[in-house]
Amino acid sequence: MSRAASRVAILHGVNFDVLERRDPELYGGITLNELEYRVAHWAGELGLEPSFYQTNSEAEFCGYLHRVGQSADAAIINAGAWTHYSRAIGDAFAVDPVPAVEVHLSDVDSREDWRQVSVFEGLIDDRVVGRGIDGYQVALGIIADRLGIGDG
Repeated sequence: MSRAASRVAILHGVNFDVLERRDPELYGGITLNELEYRVAHWAGELGLEPSFYQTNSEAEFCGYLHRVGQSADAAIINAGAWTHYSRAIGDAFAVDPVPAVEVHLSDVDSREDWRQVSVFEGLIDDRVVGRGIDGYQVALGIIADRLGIGDG
């Protein structure tokens, strides 16, 4: 009996549409399309079906979070700077939560004090910081384990 792939929403917030123009030492120097291509490959290897969402509108991001559970079994969230100060985004995720991992390309825990705060604290299963794009592969593994799929 074959099992349908588990759906995972990959959410990117503010400034991800210009990822390749941001500091490559912190953000990897790749485009959002390149990042999504790699994430899709890693997800497929784990039996996950990814969908991608990016916006620079906090209101649109909140709206997507309100209904994430209707279209996904789990989520990987990199809300960018909103992670550190937008209570609206944290509250929006709490409306329809799914198993989730917070990801940051840079090591936000070693950067400015304000980046060490997360509005997702207490709402997510795990977080991966400072691993660059490979952090998404780690997060996908955590999601696969959480959903009970794969070799685990």
